Amino acid sequence: MKPFTKIFLLLALMLSAATGYTQTAQDIIRKSEEMRRGVKSSQGTMTMTLVRPNYTRSMTLKSWSQGDDYSLIVVTDPARDKGSATLKRLNEIWSWNPRIERVVKLPASMMNQSWMGSDFTNDDLVRDVSLITDYTQKLLKDSTITGRACWKLELKPKPGVPVVWGKLVFFIDKKDYLQIRAEYYDEDNFMVSTLQGLEVKTLGGRPMVSKLEMKPTEKKGNSTIMEFVTMQFDAAIPADYFTTQYLQKIR
Repeated sequence: MKPFTKIFLLLALMLSAATGYTQTAQDIIRKSEEMRRGVKSSQGTMTMTLVRPNYTRSMTLKSWSQGDDYSLIVVTDPARDKGSATLKRLNEIWSWNPRIERVVKLPASMMNQSWMGSDFTNDDLVRDVSLITDYTQKLLKDSTITGRACWKLELKPKPGVPVVWGKLVFFIDKKDYLQIRAEYYDEDNFMVSTLQGLEVKTLGGRPMVSKLEMKPTEKKGNSTIMEFVTMQFDAAIPADYFTTQYLQKIR
C-alpha cells in the first residue's frame, strides 16, 4: 500500500471516530417526545376510563397539539361534561367550563390537581414544562419492561424551575422510542404514581403506546386508563384552535 493511501485511510478512520454519534439521554427523550406527539403536531381521539373500587366512569376526548407550546384537549362525551376543555398556550394554562360559561386561567399551583376527577393531573394532560429544557436528564441502568429492552432515564428539575414533580423516571423502548413506563416522584423521593403502557398499536402510520394506565400509589383500587382510538401526526392545525376564544366554541 502506498504511503499516501495509508495516511488517507488513517485520517478517514480518525475522522469517523471523532464524528461517531452516541445518543445522550436528552436525544432519547427528544425522540420519544416526537414519537408521542409528532415533530410538528398531533391530533386524535381517545377514551378515558376512571376505575374506582365501587364504580367506573368513561369519557371521550379530542386533542390537538403543536410542538411544546400549544395543546388543547376537550371532552366530547358524556353529555354532562361535553365541551369542558383545557388549553395550553405558551406558558399559560386555561380551562373552559360550559356549565358556568367561564374561561379560567389556572395558576401553577393547580398543575398537580386532578384533571376531570381522573388520576391524571393537569400537567399530565397539557404539560406545562419542557422535559428537554426544564429538566436534567441522566441515563441509568438498562431495563426490560413487558418484554421490551428499554433505556431507563432519570429526570430532575433544574434549579428555580417551577415544576410539579421532584423526579421523573422513564423507561423508553430501544426499538421505537416508546415510553413504556413512567414513575412520578415528589420532592421527598416518594413515588406518587406510575404510568404503565398496556398495549402498542400502529396509529397515524407509526407505532405508539395506544393504551396506558395511571395508578396512584396510595389509592389502592384506583386507576385511570387512557386509550387512543385515532391519531394523525404533523398535519396543519388552524392557529385559532389554540386561543381562549376557540375554547368557548369547540364541541
